[in-house]
Amino acid sequence: MTDLERAQQVKAAMPVGGLFAGQNWRVGTRPLALGGAMVRDLEMLGRVLLQFYRASNLLYRRSVEGRMPGWIADLVDQGKPAELVAWQRHVGFKSDVPRVIRPDVLLTETGIAISELDSVPGGIGLTHWLNSTYGGLGEPVLGGVDGMLRGFESIFAGTGRVRLVVSEESASYRPEMEWLAGLLGSRFEVVRQDFDGVEDGDSVYRFFELFDLANVPQAGKWFGAAAEKRIRLTPPPKPLFEEKLWMGLLWNRNLRSYWRTELGEGFLDRLLKATPYTWVMDPSPLPPHAAYPGLELTDWQQLKGLSQRERDLILKVSGFSPTAWGARGVHLGSDLSSEEWSVAVDGALKAWGTNPHLLQRYHKPRGVETAWLDGGTVQPMTGRVRLCPYYFVAGDGDAARPKLGGVMATICPADKKIIHGMTDAVIVPCVE
Repeated sequence: MTDLERAQQVKAAMPVGGLFAGQNWRVGTRPLALGGAMVRDLEMLGRVLLQFYRASNLLYRRSVEGRMPGWIADLVDQGKPAELVAWQRHVGFKSDVPRVIRPDVLLTETGIAISELDSVPGGIGLTHWLNSTYGGLGEPVLGGVDGMLRGFESIFAGTGRVRLVVSEESASYRPEMEWLAGLLGSRFEVVRQDFDGVEDGDSVYRFFELFDLANVPQAGKWFGAAAEKRIRLTPPPKPLFEEKLWMGLLWNRNLRSYWRTELGEGFLDRLLKATPYTWVMDPSPLPPHAAYPGLELTDWQQLKGLSQRERDLILKVSGFSPTAWGARGVHLGSDLSSEEWSVAVDGALKAWGTNPHLLQRYHKPRGVETAWLDGGTVQPMTGRVRLCPYYFVAGDGDAARPKLGGVMATICPADKKIIHGMTDAVIVPCVE
C-alpha cells in the first residue's frame, strides 16, 4: 500500500459526523516514530506523574492542616468559591486523584519538555480512533489497537452505569465521547450538563472544568454521593488538579526537601529535567536586594523591558478560567511586540487575586518530518511536535497503577510556535 492509499483509507474510516464539532485536521500518512528510548521514558512517565499528583494532593492537605506553610493552600484556593474549596477539603475525597492523566509533552533538541498537565483532557476518543485505524493497517501503535478503549473502561471497573457528563463549554468534544461510548456498549452514556438520573452504584465521568460548575445544576448532588462512596466520580471535585501552578511549586526551593521525600530522588530528577523552569507571578514586592531566581529581575514590571530575544518566555493563566485550556490565555513573549507583551504582563499581575498566572521558560520543539493527504496527493511537511500520552489509573489506593493507553502526536507547521490542535496540524498516533 502506498502512503497515498494508506492516508485515503484513514480518511475514509472517519466516523459519520466526525469526532469534533466543527473541527478537522490534516490526515497523516503514517504514525510518528519515537524510538525505543523515548517510548521507555513515556511508559515510566505515568508512574512519575501519578506520584506527583499524590504528592501535590498531600502537600495541599498538610498546608490546610498547618503541617506545611499556609501560603500553599492559600495560593491553590485563590479565586475559588467557598463551596468548591469545601468539596476539595472534604474527607470523602481525601486521597482521590484523577484517573486520567495527560501531560502535554514537547519534543525538543535535548529531550522532552512537559508544558502542562491536564486532568480533564479531550482527545480520548480521537486517540482511540487513531490507534484503531492506523493499527488496523498494520502499524504497531503504542498502547495497542484497543489500549485507549480498554484503559478508559478500566477506571470504572466494579460500578454500574457510567454517565459521561459533557457540559456545553466542552461541547466540541461531545462527538468523540459519544462515539467512544457507543463502542463501550449500553453501560456507557454521554449526557448533558442538566442530566438528573445518576443512581447509587453508578459512575460519573466529569467532562467539564470546575470553573464551569455553575452551569451543571446536579453537580453538588453528584459530589455528595461520591463523597459518601455511593457513586464513583472522576476526576474528583478538586480544583488543585486543574492548576498549572504546581509546576512553579515544583521548582520552589523552599519545597525541595518535601518533593524529594514524597517523590524520591529519581522521580524528582526526572520531573525537574522534563519541566521548564516556572515562576508563579505573585506581584507582592521583593526586598530591594532580592531577585527572582533565573531571571535576575527584582520586579515583574521589569519583564516589559526585556528585549525580544530575552522574551523566550510563556505567560499563561494557571487555571479555573475559560482561557486556561485550548491554548487560550497563552502568550509567547518573543512572538509579541513590546506593547502586546506589556499588556499581557499587566493583565497577569492585575488578575493575581482571582486567577494567578505563571511565567515559564519556552523550550522550542525540534523539527520532524511528516506527510499529509492533500486531496489526491501527499504533501511533505516539516513540523514541530506535541505529544499527548494518556495514562489510565485503575485500582484504588496503593494498588492503583497507571497504564499508557496511547500517544497522540500533533505536528504543527514549523512556523507555529505554540502547538495545539489547529486545522493545519497533522494528527497521528505514535509507534516506537
